[in-house]
Amino acid sequence: MVQIQENSNKILSSRITHLRELMILIGTSKGLDSVETLKYSEELDKLIFQFQLQNRS
Repeated sequence: MVQIQENSNKILSSRITHLRELMILIGTSKGLDSVETLKYSEELDKLIFQFQLQNRS
């Protein structure tokens, strides 16, 4: 069970990192208030929240 959670955390962490980099790229090219940047920001918030829930002690 621990191994499954570790793998899940690694996958989720990787998705968060990728999405964060993408959001920064879009934000610097299209602006921080662009619809696309905000969409990625909201998606990133959801992933971070999910990660935090999975790692509660």
